Amino acid sequence: MGPSSSPSQFTRRMTEGRLFRYYATMQTAVRLCDIRTMTAKRRKRRAPPIRALATNDAGPSASPRRSPEHTSQATRARGDVAHLILLLAALGLSYLLPFELFVLSYAILGPAHYLTEISWLHDRKYFLPHRAIAAVLCAVALGAMFVADSFWLGLIVSFSFVACAILAIAPTQRRIWACLAVAGICFAAVGQLDAPFRIAWILLPTLIHVSLFTLLFMTAGALRSRSPAQFALIAVYLAAIVLILAVPPSRATVVPELGAIGKEYFGDIAPALGSVLGMPDLTFNARITGLLSFVYTYHYLNWFIKADVIRWTAVPRPRLIGIAALSLAATGLYFFNYAYGFMVLLLLSLIHVLLEFPLNSLCMRQLGSAVGERFLQRSARSA
Repeated sequence: MGPSSSPSQFTRRMTEGRLFRYYATMQTAVRLCDIRTMTAKRRKRRAPPIRALATNDAGPSASPRRSPEHTSQATRARGDVAHLILLLAALGLSYLLPFELFVLSYAILGPAHYLTEISWLHDRKYFLPHRAIAAVLCAVALGAMFVADSFWLGLIVSFSFVACAILAIAPTQRRIWACLAVAGICFAAVGQLDAPFRIAWILLPTLIHVSLFTLLFMTAGALRSRSPAQFALIAVYLAAIVLILAVPPSRATVVPELGAIGKEYFGDIAPALGSVLGMPDLTFNARITGLLSFVYTYHYLNWFIKADVIRWTAVPRPRLIGIAALSLAATGLYFFNYAYGFMVLLLLSLIHVLLEFPLNSLCMRQLGSAVGERFLQRSARSA
């Protein structure tokens, strides 16, 4: 106690010191309680409930969670089953309504397929270096509608396919221009000869597009996924084509008007195919009509069923509504006046065929690379 301090001041200081120590002790205790409470909560969150542990035990009541790989395999299996059902349905309808199915599929399923695929290709820049090239292809398709000579039409379509392949595959711009120049010179030289470009005009946008390119996409997907079920689908698809050619459908028609429309607008396919196969007497009979009905119908259905795989429905809602409206309008115009409707559908079909050429080229390249790698691996193993 100093000389300047009094007993009352000393007592006050002692009391304040006790209170300070008391408050500090209480705060420390509160903090320890908070820490213990938070630790208990964390342990409670981490610890699974007893019921959950019981259900995860091995036994008859166990229900383990499915892994993402198992879920994707189940989804793929359901897709393969749906593909098989649609393939068999298209085959069965081709035998029941060979003449009618072809025209109905082309008029009803065709516009929806063309517009949705064009929309899907647009979001992927048409697999071209520049999206503006697609406008050139659309102009080529529109100009082809005013060309009467099938020779020049075949030349235009064939050169478009080669040009799209160069644009999609060539790695550099300098190589693109060089390959385009060489292709232009070659086509100019071949154009002076009697090359079968008329056959290319008839078969490339129709039978080759809906059958051969569909087969290439199926094969590339099967090789990529290494799925035996998808290889089995390819075998069933080829077997269906062989069955139609060996055992053609009946010549009877339920709606003769639809059969007459198909023969009027697609009758050139049979002679062109006959010239390729060495069968000059091939006509637009039940065999060819059944084949076209099957490959066209399955080509359209194969596209629609792949919505979850390639996500062609993942577009803004206004665009999807516009596509549906335009599809219905094109189908309605076809049934109102099939001459004008056929011209509209032919233009849409040709546009979508030309815009798909880059993707076809990439698929052919990937398929060739996959087959080459398999061949090299087997050669290395045998050596």
